[in-house]
Amino acid sequence: MQSALAKFIMASSVLAALQAAQPAFAASCNWSAKMEEDEGGSVLTASVCGGPKADAHLMLVCFDKPVLSYDLGGAGQQLEPGISASFTFKGGDKSVTKKLDLEAMYNYFTAELSKDDPLLGLLRGKGDVTVTADKYGENSFPLTGSSAAIGKVLAQCGKGSAGEAD
Repeated sequence: MQSALAKFIMASSVLAALQAAQPAFAASCNWSAKMEEDEGGSVLTASVCGGPKADAHLMLVCFDKPVLSYDLGGAGQQLEPGISASFTFKGGDKSVTKKLDLEAMYNYFTAELSKDDPLLGLLRGKGDVTVTADKYGENSFPLTGSSAAIGKVLAQCGKGSAGEAD
């Protein structure tokens, strides 16, 4: 049986590889929602790149619940398996702190969210969001297109996918 988190991790690794092949211009980093292939089939993924070299990523998928993934990009050190960290997401006058767990295989921090999580509300705002953690520094991401992209993914929550394998 394959967990939703494992399916997400596979999809996000494909997405990261595709995004790594793109030119690293911060101006090209806007949110989008696209079908990405993973070993269980296609999964709708909302994503954005950011950071000084546009190599950091925020990604959102939803099977039963939304799962947010944060790839630190080139600034990410070699991380120890089994760790977690508190990250603060700041946008406008709002701030949300979340504990994210490291998915060591892909070096991404992940968190399962509820559909009405305040962090999703912040990410659907305007301007930019800055993600910080004492040990891991900070990265900024544009919120251009985030509301539509995240809305598409959230509309799929609990619906599964035709290619989903358990």
